[in-house]
Amino acid sequence: MNIKQASVFFSRLALFVIYFWFGLLKVVGQSPASEMVESLFGKTLAYVPFLSFGIFIVFFGLFEMLIGILFLVPGKERLALGLFFLHMIMVALPLFIIPSMWTVIFVPTLEGQYIIKNLALISCAITIASAILPKEPREVPQTSVLE
Repeated sequence: MNIKQASVFFSRLALFVIYFWFGLLKVVGQSPASEMVESLFGKTLAYVPFLSFGIFIVFFGLFEMLIGILFLVPGKERLALGLFFLHMIMVALPLFIIPSMWTVIFVPTLEGQYIIKNLALISCAITIASAILPKEPREVPQTSVLE
């Protein structure tokens, strides 16, 4: 195994462990991030009449677990990466819409640091993306107007 193969393997493994583990903690009600997620939920989705925070946190945890699993499944990397980047947008929102994420400007709280560390996860995802061969363009059959 060369260094590129090893970096892709360990990036996939790291993303699986982090996403599956943190998602499972949400599903079983033991996530230390639940308070932050609930605060974000209150500012964004609390007005959806059929969606309670209890339901949301379980589905959000299952979503994270799915992302983790997909990173391990060969051929599902593109789907995993798409869901990953959607998730990164969602989890970065507290930095911008919850002022309590900062003690003072450029000094994040522990929760803010928890979010900023996602830059390392993004690096792992980029490593995986760089190893995926581009999809071959589909050949369009050439037809003649005279045929």
